[in-house]
Amino acid sequence: MARRRSRTLTEVELEFMQVVWNRDEVTTEDVREALAAQARDLTGGSVRKVLSILVDKGYLTRRQEGRGFIYRATVPEEEANRNLLADLLGRAFDGSAALMVAALLDARPVSHRELEEIKRLIAQREAEEQP
Repeated sequence: MARRRSRTLTEVELEFMQVVWNRDEVTTEDVREALAAQARDLTGGSVRKVLSILVDKGYLTRRQEGRGFIYRATVPEEEANRNLLADLLGRAFDGSAALMVAALLDARPVSHRELEEIKRLIAQREAEEQP
């Protein structure tokens, strides 16, 4: 049975997008070199395939330059992160933000500084919701 194609980013696609978001524009070779520096040695063909998938999903645009392509992000990192969270919220937590936050707090130690920032964000959201 064919695998359902996701509109959100897979782990590998996210790695590629991190490279693109850290630069304005990239070539296949730029991505290959950046991933190789992270001990992720891929062939040019593998890199082109993933970049093509990202174009199809709408995360990248490309333009031809010479014999190759120049890629640019069309989805900002913050938007992609929101999409990933919304997907996870729906699939793993049945849409419950409270369950998701509880799981996050249980998943790893959370510093006092992080807890204070979370409290500040909640207070800010509550203030925005007031009439």
